[in-house]
Amino acid sequence: MKQLLSIFLAILCLQSCYSQNQPSKKTNMDQSKKNTHTNYSHTDSSKLVLTNTEWKNLLSPEVYAIAREKGTERPFTSPFETSKKLGTYYCAACGNPLFKSNAKFDSGCGWPSFFEPITKSSILYLPDNTLGMKRTEVECGRCKAHLGHVFEDGPQPTGLRYCINGVVLDFEEK
Repeated sequence: MKQLLSIFLAILCLQSCYSQNQPSKKTNMDQSKKNTHTNYSHTDSSKLVLTNTEWKNLLSPEVYAIAREKGTERPFTSPFETSKKLGTYYCAACGNPLFKSNAKFDSGCGWPSFFEPITKSSILYLPDNTLGMKRTEVECGRCKAHLGHVFEDGPQPTGLRYCINGVVLDFEEK
């Protein structure tokens, strides 16, 4: 699946490069760029906008259900929840760098938890008042995939707990 996503994003990047030389032939797809997992110091700020059909063709049903339909994986089922490996966590939908492993902590909530994203633009924040709760939803800053929620009960230095569905994360070990 990762290879298919990489190939698709590479094609989008080539289309983008080609379309820059063509006058007035811009689409949302032309704005996309392939994000490689080799530069840990930045977040790809280009936006990735695809239709639901395109997302369904790219993502596994499990990732699609959470990333695009705002689902939630069962607690304590993600291997990332207890992982202590050093590296970087990426959006499984688009490859956007989201969190460093040194910002990960064991919150005991059942999902991978982090106290800060790689950059402020890696994450989007939205009010979520579903199920009678007042929460803040977090989405990928690049493709708007639903990641989870952020709460104000985390450790210092931020006091935040980003409670993230492991299904929508990819990991690259350092």
